[in-house]
Amino acid sequence: MSDASTTVDQLKQLVNQFVTERDWAQFHTPKNLSMSIAIEAAELMEHFQWHDSDGSRANLRDDPEAMEQIREELADILCYAISFANALKIDIDEALRDKLVKNAQKYPADRFRGRFK
Repeated sequence: MSDASTTVDQLKQLVNQFVTERDWAQFHTPKNLSMSIAIEAAELMEHFQWHDSDGSRANLRDDPEAMEQIREELADILCYAISFANALKIDIDEALRDKLVKNAQKYPADRFRGRFK
């Protein structure tokens, strides 16, 4: 399986199956899941805490152990985000596309290309 061959729905089903098999839905409230996303995001940020911008790209990418830890933190974030979407019956594709439309209006490419302000 890969990003190119896996649908968002398949990922949602996979996460739901994992949660269901463990009877964790009772704990997967929107509050708990939103907090878990933030906690895991902070754990991801720790890997970059003392690196400059270039180091956060090159140094870590060339460190297999660091990359495995980063990959696992990202997976934790995604797992909780998908569980959050499942708990609130959010269509991820629709939510993401709607947000990109709003962001495109807020940050038109012709005015913001190569700029962050």
